[in-house]
Amino acid sequence: MSDRARGEDGYVYEQVVAGLGTVALRPLDAERDADVVHGWVSEERAAFWGMNGLTRDQVAEVYAHMTGLDTHHAFLAELDGVPVALLQTYEPTEDRVGECYPVEPGDIGVHLLIGPAGERGARPGWSAALMGVFAAYVLVGLDRPRVVVDPDVRNEKAIARFFRQGFEPGPLVTLPEIDLPDVHLPEKRARLAFLRRETAFPA
Repeated sequence: MSDRARGEDGYVYEQVVAGLGTVALRPLDAERDADVVHGWVSEERAAFWGMNGLTRDQVAEVYAHMTGLDTHHAFLAELDGVPVALLQTYEPTEDRVGECYPVEPGDIGVHLLIGPAGERGARPGWSAALMGVFAAYVLVGLDRPRVVVDPDVRNEKAIARFFRQGFEPGPLVTLPEIDLPDVHLPEKRARLAFLRRETAFPA
């Protein structure tokens, strides 16, 4: 497995995963990628993402708003050029999760939505490999000491996946409702989990 940061082709990170292909991350283009993302978030399996029922244009508006933020970022992950997942990063001190746990210096939060299997079909170990790429990007590529995730407490599948990846269980918390002109997020009961760089990438 090898990896490198990139710039001139639009990717911010690229990693070759043995037996699977090249996974590359690029900033999400709110308009160009809206059809793909809308298709993913509209599926029943993505209910916990919180965007079921939104139109394609509403999804584009959400990510256009995020593009203007310095603290929240969205990336599209591609496998050999084909979109496969959505990664969002954020600064916990500038997010509602920061109200629910003692934020440590350098913490970074992530949200992850893995796309449907597509024409290649399900591949054993794919989710773990993809999460490993994302961990390498945020913990090593961005030089962060710890990542926090906040899956819905009902999303047992995602929580189990994080634990298998080495995340340590955190507290059960209630993320407060956000009701602003440009953003509305309902109250959410979440299970926090944390992954330290030295755990994911021991020296």
